[in-house]
Amino acid sequence: MLHRDIGYLAATLTLAYAISGIAVNHIADWNPNYRITKSFVEIAPITVPTSPEIVAVAVAQLGLATAPKSSFRPDPQTVQLFYPEKVYHVDLPTGKVMIESTVPRRVLYELNQLHLNHPKRVWTYVADVFAVALMVLAITGLFVLKGKLGITGRGGWLTALGTVVPLIVWFWYLRRG
Repeated sequence: MLHRDIGYLAATLTLAYAISGIAVNHIADWNPNYRITKSFVEIAPITVPTSPEIVAVAVAQLGLATAPKSSFRPDPQTVQLFYPEKVYHVDLPTGKVMIESTVPRRVLYELNQLHLNHPKRVWTYVADVFAVALMVLAITGLFVLKGKLGITGRGGWLTALGTVVPLIVWFWYLRRG
């Protein structure tokens, strides 16, 4: 009964953590939080001498309604203009502009924020209670079935296999340095 009821309570959070976990595990292959797109436009080359003038001319030539939140000159030939969800990379001598749009992946972004505990505060305690619930589910799950399918039969062999896999990874990859 305990296993069943805690399982019902934890089902949605388990799915949220599982989906987020898969996404975060593959962060080297894609950005699970943001969809990043790049587009290119051209403006007239910018030859004014100072950064404030460069930014003002770039904003005007790009037809942007407002000044950027901030700007940065990574080198003498480039200015970057930072807007919410967009960065304009302007090559001053050529006028070539790369526009990098960064849009959160709705739902997945929020799941990842919860999984990585970015909210902090009360969410830390919710996540801790959830972790304890998962431990109770794991332990009580070992004893749900009795007999040859339970922990003293097939279940025992599967539990042993489930224990060996992380141990192999630990010895093989983590202990080798």
